[in-house]
Amino acid sequence: MDTTRILAIRHGETDWNVATRIQGQIDISLNSQGQWQASQVAKALADEDIHAIYASDLSRAWVTAQQIAAVHQHDVKQVIALRERHYGFFEGQTWDEIQSAHPEDASLWRDRDPHWTPKSGGESLVMLHQRVSNMVNEIAGKHRGEQIALVTHGGVLDIIYRIATGQDLQVARTWGLRNTAINRLLWTPQGLQLVGWADERHLDTDAREESST
Repeated sequence: MDTTRILAIRHGETDWNVATRIQGQIDISLNSQGQWQASQVAKALADEDIHAIYASDLSRAWVTAQQIAAVHQHDVKQVIALRERHYGFFEGQTWDEIQSAHPEDASLWRDRDPHWTPKSGGESLVMLHQRVSNMVNEIAGKHRGEQIALVTHGGVLDIIYRIATGQDLQVARTWGLRNTAINRLLWTPQGLQLVGWADERHLDTDAREESST
């Protein structure tokens, strides 16, 4: 079979997520909510047949992946190409701080200029798209006929969704990227196909209350 089934999962929540502070490739740990989310997604995937688990080396994704891996008795394979977009000099700042201090760059970012590249080593959307596309094709191509998990970041998942649905890089996002939501895709050498997106049932209020009793 040429088909690879992909579970694409964003890391659990961090304090910087809550503060709307741009993490990019800065290594920020999960907060208590993020730890709970990671535990919940691991439980939700316990009955899945997963052949391999890949994760960004940034701890928020790595720790989330470790929770899933523990259930399946797998090692997590570290892939730097699964890292979040590099936001250059934006990293460490909140959205409001960026808007106030760098209005021109903020406008280019908000308008999703595909060629705008944040200063100090940042990536443009075109660069990110190429990185993500190459990474998915390389990893999925090794697991034809199998199911794999990719634990990564919001910016990477946004690109994966666009590749699978043919959305242009400049189209405004209308799809969810919630922490630890489960996204399902199929890969063949001809491309990606969306199966299901933003499954959050394991994160509902009842699940939280049940886990605390």
